Amino acid sequence: MRKVKAGPDGAALTADMSPRRLKARRRWRRLRENHPFLVMLLPAVLVVFLFNYLPIYGVLIAFQDFMPGDPILGKYTRWIGFENFTRFFTDVQFWPLMKNTFLLCIIGFVIGFPLPIIIALMLNAMKGRRMSKVLQTIFNGPHFISLVVLVGMLTLFFGRYGLVNNIVAGLGGERKSYFLESGAFRPLYILSSNWQDFGWSAIIYIAALSNVDPGQHEAAILDGASRFQRVLHVDLPAIMPMISVMLIMSIGGLMGVGYEKALLMQTDGNLGVSELIATYVYKQGLTGVPNQGYATAIGLFNSIINVVLLIIANTTSKKFSENSLW
Repeated sequence: MRKVKAGPDGAALTADMSPRRLKARRRWRRLRENHPFLVMLLPAVLVVFLFNYLPIYGVLIAFQDFMPGDPILGKYTRWIGFENFTRFFTDVQFWPLMKNTFLLCIIGFVIGFPLPIIIALMLNAMKGRRMSKVLQTIFNGPHFISLVVLVGMLTLFFGRYGLVNNIVAGLGGERKSYFLESGAFRPLYILSSNWQDFGWSAIIYIAALSNVDPGQHEAAILDGASRFQRVLHVDLPAIMPMISVMLIMSIGGLMGVGYEKALLMQTDGNLGVSELIATYVYKQGLTGVPNQGYATAIGLFNSIINVVLLIIANTTSKKFSENSLW
């Protein structure tokens, strides 16, 4: 009869069981214990795989002379190497597109990243919990407005016959459409985007603030700290790891501005500043005579920039703090 002893997890294990079999047995036991959660997670994994990973093979057309209807991988596939990338780098549109996209993203980031943090700290510092919840609901509302409706609202306010021009005309001024003014595009785009998203982005910081130990605030009050000092020295340090992670992710997606809103706001008057990499990719790949290989090459180049920024941000964060994505 073989000797039996209790394993580290409390289960009876034979003395002569190999470490490999022991590890496999423990893995199987964990699988059985967690299978309800794994089943719940399976649909999300399938969706991510089908819509995020499976289409990745399509980037191959960036290196092909591809036309709609051509096989991506086949006997008659025409490989052209980096010609699509070279064509974009030598295009007269290259530097204007880079400038417009970078300025729009960096200004939006500088304004939009700290705003949810400030709002979360202010809502958490309010004495009236009910009023705080009401304000949070009001701030979250714009997030659920579609981009088409949002641009329609901007037109109602800043169009030639919108509210702002009606007030200006009533005061004896001259009407003008802000959508035809190149200088108005970036302020309208950035401020409306921040108005739409700052409340929703603040949720994650509010959740982090809910885990702050009340004893720290009580100790600070006994030491004579004001409310602002408690926010500065208790609340802010508590959410600093979350801020670091969100900062890395935001920098990683810095150049990932979408084409939808810019395209809706685009006019002949502001085309010089509203033509972005995303809108250029859309026009090259889906309008007129589509050149999908060229458009894919541009999109892939933009994604590579985001990956490089993500690596730089994560490496910098790891070097100067303990917070990083990997």
